Amino acid sequence: MPFTWTVRVYWEDTDAGGIVFYANYLKFFERARTEWLRSLGVEQQRLRDEVGGMFVVSGTEVRYLRPARLDDLLLVTACIRDAGKASLTIEQRAWLKPRHDGEQPVLLCEGLIRIGWVDALTLRPQRIPAAILSALTSSLLAPT
Repeated sequence: MPFTWTVRVYWEDTDAGGIVFYANYLKFFERARTEWLRSLGVEQQRLRDEVGGMFVVSGTEVRYLRPARLDDLLLVTACIRDAGKASLTIEQRAWLKPRHDGEQPVLLCEGLIRIGWVDALTLRPQRIPAAILSALTSSLLAPT
């Protein structure tokens, strides 16, 4: 099961046409990844302060399928697609949460987000600390 975070669409998330502005899906994905890390006890500010490293986004690939609208409730998921020594590829999806029992969620947007581990001061790539990598990969590997 992927990690799932609920997001409500607010006025500020929409464009002049009343649909979610395309770049805001990246914000929703970021929030879900952050909350997934937090659920594992991996707080990003603490990593920076205590471990001296941090995750940064190094690439994105996003596909938009259907629009979300004001007041929609979205289910945003995250799971690890690929884990290397210094980076992870996270598979993420935004689903429209069903309004009624018996309805299925509707896939709105999907993406692959590559995050890399860097030294917080120099921003140079480094290996993800083994304990952190182990905690992350044991929690949410995507089904193959």
